[in-house]
Amino acid sequence: MTNNGTLKRIALEEAFSLPGMGSKVGTMVGDPHYRADAVAGWNRRLTDFTEFRIPDMDAHGIDVQVLSLTAPGIQAERDTAEAVAKARAANDFLAETIAAHPTRFAGLAALPMQDPAAARAELDRAVGGLGLRGALVNGHTLGRYLDEKEFRPVWERLEELRVPLYLHPGAPPRDEWQVFRGHPYLKGPTFGWAAETAAHALRLIYAGVFDDFPGAKLILGHMGEFLPFQKARLDARYEFMTLRLGLRPSEYLERNVMITTTGVCSGAALTGAIAAVGADNIMFGVDYPFERTDVAVRFLDEAPISETDRAKIAHGNAERILGL
Repeated sequence: MTNNGTLKRIALEEAFSLPGMGSKVGTMVGDPHYRADAVAGWNRRLTDFTEFRIPDMDAHGIDVQVLSLTAPGIQAERDTAEAVAKARAANDFLAETIAAHPTRFAGLAALPMQDPAAARAELDRAVGGLGLRGALVNGHTLGRYLDEKEFRPVWERLEELRVPLYLHPGAPPRDEWQVFRGHPYLKGPTFGWAAETAAHALRLIYAGVFDDFPGAKLILGHMGEFLPFQKARLDARYEFMTLRLGLRPSEYLERNVMITTTGVCSGAALTGAIAAVGADNIMFGVDYPFERTDVAVRFLDEAPISETDRAKIAHGNAERILGL
């Protein structure tokens, strides 16, 4: 089933970098297991907006890219003052880029979670002053996860501003999983990032973040990092726990979590995700420049779903959640 070519497409989780920020692709997963030509192409496109990026969007029917600082971004910075300064610089650069192409780009702010008060202030500045549409955090920040009490003021402000936080993988590993020993290519985007990010999201649920802030919205990429397909399992085990929450775990996935399709161009996975969390909770993404735009667009166009759901996923949900 293919649309008639008039479908509007807003793509989330579209990466950018600027000199001195982010990391060189191929070093994020430890041993580089990607071809040198692929790594060089990704790095060249991360800092580009007009030579490659917009022509790629035009060629494949992407109306808007929602830009965010590539992993590990601010989360890898060990000096707190530097983290604050780099977050401001990245967000200023992003706002200037959007202003130069206001119909083609929107953005999610980088936050210096090394200093929660500064992160809250930067969120205010980025959304209220720069017009960014939410925030993106690349995993843990120096071993600190977003469920910890010190980050509650940031969640409070996210809820008040009615903007989402995109939890993206990519921080340097906090510890070494022995199951990956001898198989380093299983780290990173092949498998490890999804498992780690899913666990991070579950920490938020089980720590009561969404009981404290029921209006907060979390976005997970890569078809929800496994979680939509674990709803029944989560609820089954929760039944026997001593821990009590306001809702069952699955209900937070439906109420507080949005997912994107980035990097999982599978009709079967998409129909399963719609069945699990509903089409209203799914948004389209490419994961540019790490994934191919043509593949992502063809996947959504040909997915065996209703035209109503296709439109929601392609643009409607992003317009609603990001205020586009």
